Amino acid sequence: MVSVIPIEVVGMAVPVPGEAPLMLLREPDGARRWLAIMIGYGEAEALVRAREQIEQPRPGTIELLGDVLSAFGQGVAAVELTEVRDGIFYADLVLVDGTRVSARPSDAVALGLRQGAPIRVAEEVLDVASVQLEVEEQETESPAADALDTEAEVARFRAELDGLRPEDFDL
Repeated sequence: MVSVIPIEVVGMAVPVPGEAPLMLLREPDGARRWLAIMIGYGEAEALVRAREQIEQPRPGTIELLGDVLSAFGQGVAAVELTEVRDGIFYADLVLVDGTRVSARPSDAVALGLRQGAPIRVAEEVLDVASVQLEVEEQETESPAADALDTEAEVARFRAELDGLRPEDFDL
């Protein structure tokens, strides 16, 4: 069995205006490695709506998929980012009954966020495609300070991304 660990969705970044957005994921504990997965603008919009739990007057594709699963007595038990092959990330939706459905990471993560499912990543994906940033731990006593720390961490990550090239990932 593949070893998977929890990962959290930190947000979105557009490192260079006009280029594709990046879905930013971070290992919450331990080495706190980061993953940046390039996604489309429509997927980025759906991901932000899911992360913020923004309701729309009519369901988008992600909400519709969740409604269809629910209508069939199913739901998403977990989302797993399973591999990176030829520079492309792959993910699985793990349904409540154990069925695994292959999905694009952006869609899987958005659906997982909507359904409150844990998001996990295979250890080997982090080994191959993650970036590790050194971030000083600071004691904070307020949610506002936590938000500022997260924003500073994302800014440092974006600066790190600016210097990366595809060949840096050894894919």
